[in-house]
Amino acid sequence: MQTPEAFLSENGFVTAAETNRVALIGAFISEMEKGLAGEPSSLAMIPTYVGVNGKVPPGAKAAVLDAGGTNFRSAVVSIPPKIENKVNQPMPGTKGEVDADTFYTAFAKEIGRVSAYATVPKIGFCFSYPADATPELDAKLNCWTKGIQAPEIVGQFVGSELMKRVGGGKIAIVNDTVATLLAAKATEGDKTYSSYIGFILGTGTNAAYVEKNINIRKLQNLSEDGLMIINAESGNFNKMKRSRFDEALAAKLPDGAHNPFEKMISGGYLGPLGLEVFKAAAKAGFFSESAAKKVMSLAQLETMDFDNFLAAYRKEGRENPLDAIFADAADAQMARRLGLPVIERAAVLTAVHLAAFVIKTGEGTDPAAPVAINADGSTYYKTRAIDFADTVRRELDAMLVKARNIHYAITPQVDDAPMVGAAIAAML
Repeated sequence: MQTPEAFLSENGFVTAAETNRVALIGAFISEMEKGLAGEPSSLAMIPTYVGVNGKVPPGAKAAVLDAGGTNFRSAVVSIPPKIENKVNQPMPGTKGEVDADTFYTAFAKEIGRVSAYATVPKIGFCFSYPADATPELDAKLNCWTKGIQAPEIVGQFVGSELMKRVGGGKIAIVNDTVATLLAAKATEGDKTYSSYIGFILGTGTNAAYVEKNINIRKLQNLSEDGLMIINAESGNFNKMKRSRFDEALAAKLPDGAHNPFEKMISGGYLGPLGLEVFKAAAKAGFFSESAAKKVMSLAQLETMDFDNFLAAYRKEGRENPLDAIFADAADAQMARRLGLPVIERAAVLTAVHLAAFVIKTGEGTDPAAPVAINADGSTYYKTRAIDFADTVRRELDAMLVKARNIHYAITPQVDDAPMVGAAIAAML
C-alpha cells in the first residue's frame, strides 16, 4: 500500500519539507519588479501614494470610517490605539439598491458625528473594495464586492464625492492591507523600524510594503528619493507549483483562475482543499469503506472544521462532520497524515511570501532597526493544527536572519488595525 506521503507527491503536492524557499523568494521578487515596471506580472503592485515618514502627533485624534464588507464603522481614533465613539451599522446598499445621495449621506452623517471630537482636520477612511488610488489619496471605485448594490458609485472618486456632502475638507483613503501596514507605526513607541509591511491572512490574503520611488518605474515624475506604500495584491502570485488537488478545487470555483496563491494559504480555501485531498485519498483506498463513502458524499468542508479535526479539538456546541466520518481511530490517523501537510505548506508559503517583501524593502540590515511586519487575520493567529505564527517566525529566522543577515520584527497584534491605520493615514 502506498504511503500518504507518496500519494501526495504523486499528485504533485509539494510539502513544506520539499519547498524550495530560495527559488520561490526569487520568483516573488521577480514578479514584484515586473509589476513595478508595468510589465506583465501576476502581481498588480498598485501604487497607493501613501508614505510612512514622520511621527504620529502625540495625543492626536482622527475621525475614521471603515468600510469593506457588509457593515461600516465610524469612530474617533487616537494613538497609542484608543477607539472611542464607535458605531457599527449596515453598509448602504446591503438591503437593496441605493442611489448616490443615499449612499454618501450615510457616511457624511457619521463624519459630522465623529469629526467634532477630532483634533486633526483630515478624515481617515479604510475603503476595502476594488479601487484605483490617486495622488490626492482618493479612490476611484472599480466595482463592488460583498453584494453591495450602489451602481451609481462605480467609477466615481469616492473621497471627493463624499467631501462635497460635508462642505469640503480633506480625506485619506486606504485599503485594509495598507491600513494594516500603517497600524504598525502605532506599535513603535521608542523602537526604530527601518521599514514596514502589512499582511493579512484571514479568509483571503494580501500584503503591502514600502518601496523606493525610484523603483516604481511605471509611474513618472515621482521624487526619486521618496518612498511609497505598494499594495501588491499578492494573493494572485502564480509562480508556485500547484497540485492536482489545487487544480481540482480551482475548477469548482467561479473565480478559480484568480488568486491561486491565496487559494493555497488562506482560510477561505484550506478546508475545501483538504476535502479534495480526502476525496482523492478515498478513491485511492486510504480509508475504510464506510469512511470513504461518507467522505465522497460530503458536499463541503469549512476550514474551521478541517483545522479543528487535525488538531483533535472539539469546539463546544459545534458538530464537526469529520469527527463522525473518521470515527475509527485508524481512519482518523490516516486523515490527519493526509491533511496536516495542507496546513504546514500554507505556513511555509506564508513565510516565503513575507520574506520576499522584507528583502524587497532593502532594509533590515541593522538588528536595532528591523523591518516591521504587522500581521492581521484569523488564519494567521487562530489556526490550531500547528502553531502557525510560530512556524512562520521560525521560517523567517532561517530565510532572513540566518541566511541573509536581514532583521525583521513581528509587531504586537493591533486590534482594529484597519481603523488604526486609517487614523494614521490622516495624521501623517
